[in-house]
Amino acid sequence: MYFIYILYSESFDKYYVGYSTSPAERLIRHNTQDYFHTFTSKYRPWSLKAVFEVSESEGDAVNIERFIKNQKSRKLIEKLCDPEFVPTGKLAQLVRVPYVRD
Repeated sequence: MYFIYILYSESFDKYYVGYSTSPAERLIRHNTQDYFHTFTSKYRPWSLKAVFEVSESEGDAVNIERFIKNQKSRKLIEKLCDPEFVPTGKLAQLVRVPYVRD
């Protein structure tokens, strides 16, 4: 199963959207991998704000991730992090999974 996850860097007030089959493990890599100079390596530490189940298909996960990123909307990302928000339209296939705690 593929998931969309949203990370938040409190130190820099930044959000990051990604996809993975294991968001918890992916969070660890975002916070620890030193051999890549990526967006996430500049804004550590990250915390997991939201996780959504998407599909068995990686292609579906990539499409949803791109859709969210292409909106360039912090408000949309903040809405997705709100447990009361119910996604509609293209985002309707997102299924909120129980909040992941570290």
